[in-house]
Amino acid sequence: MSMGFLVPEDAATIWRGPMVMGAIRQLLYSVDWGDVEYMIVDLPPGTGDAQLTLCQIAPLTGAVIVTTPQDLALIDVKRGIDMFQKVSVPIFGIVENMSYFACPKCQTVSHIFGTGGAKSTADKYEVPFLGCIPLAMEIRETTDAGKPIVVSSPDSPNAKCYLELASNVIKAVSSNVEDGPKIIIE
Repeated sequence: MSMGFLVPEDAATIWRGPMVMGAIRQLLYSVDWGDVEYMIVDLPPGTGDAQLTLCQIAPLTGAVIVTTPQDLALIDVKRGIDMFQKVSVPIFGIVENMSYFACPKCQTVSHIFGTGGAKSTADKYEVPFLGCIPLAMEIRETTDAGKPIVVSSPDSPNAKCYLELASNVIKAVSSNVEDGPKIIIE
């Protein structure tokens, strides 16, 4: 489910707090999710209404914080860690997205946005570092085509980054709950 399904492609979603909170409630209470093992909610960066509302109205198993390695993005990560700790949501770890670019022709690795920012932040705040996702044309192309890299090219190095990340998240979830994650909405 995505907000993209509810608004025209070129329309901005300009909502204040109460509208955001209402949309999150409707998303959780009105969508027939069926029997799901994991529900992953992708939120914008920050500690605003969307994040706080979700923490308040849903029994969250935990949070995964995704960032890019540059210092400016890491400011939001530090605030996110603080917010999740204050609302007693376990932090499963940090992921570094767009961690590096490997030239498809010569395989030279370039750290366009810096290097190691997510790992050092994870170490500083004593949360797990879950892995790196590269900045890669193959990832963008397969995602834009609607066939994510783990489906279209599951043995590729880029797919292996996602599979390792997923494995690390599953381990973190499993170690944090007794019988697996449950989301109960009454």
